[in-house]
Amino acid sequence: MDGRPPDVRLGGFLTDRISGPSSSRAAEYNIMAMKTQKEKLKEQEESRDFFCVVSDAFRVFARRSSRVLGSAWAFASAILIIVVWGLTGPTFHYSDTWQLIINTGTTIVTFLMVFLIQNTQNRDAKAVHLKLDEVIRALKGARNELVDLEKLSDEDLTSLEKQFERVRKKAERDGNNPGRMSRANGAERASRGKGN
Repeated sequence: MDGRPPDVRLGGFLTDRISGPSSSRAAEYNIMAMKTQKEKLKEQEESRDFFCVVSDAFRVFARRSSRVLGSAWAFASAILIIVVWGLTGPTFHYSDTWQLIINTGTTIVTFLMVFLIQNTQNRDAKAVHLKLDEVIRALKGARNELVDLEKLSDEDLTSLEKQFERVRKKAERDGNNPGRMSRANGAERASRGKGN
């Protein structure tokens, strides 16, 4: 059709089946395709509104910050700052200014961290919900009404919780709960295993 060897491109990427003189032609095509994709991305980026750009920038910043600030090194740095601050107390005669420095610093950091943590948690929760929704849709016999549970009202969630509690109790009563073992049954099996 367009001069490419058959079965060379799968999903936009070259496969290992390229060989001989057609490989240079396919490589050129791949480079042209990459340039076209970059141009399209630039066009999309230029056409996006200001709030979308700011939102994406904050998302990237929050993700990177959570990675860095959630590390052991960040915790060790915070401890070091507190130790240095504490050791400088006698030098500054434990003055109000000396106390104000740590109070102001920790207040500002805490205030900003709330937004970073909330952004990261919202994204992670959304990703988990989407993954669970996909599992529900994929499983035969699963109720598709359970997709998007997070959008239900509190009363609906409480009602659903009670319904699942009744189902669980009925399954335990009928002995139809293969994933769960009663404590007495587990202790009995453990004692039989030791007696052998």
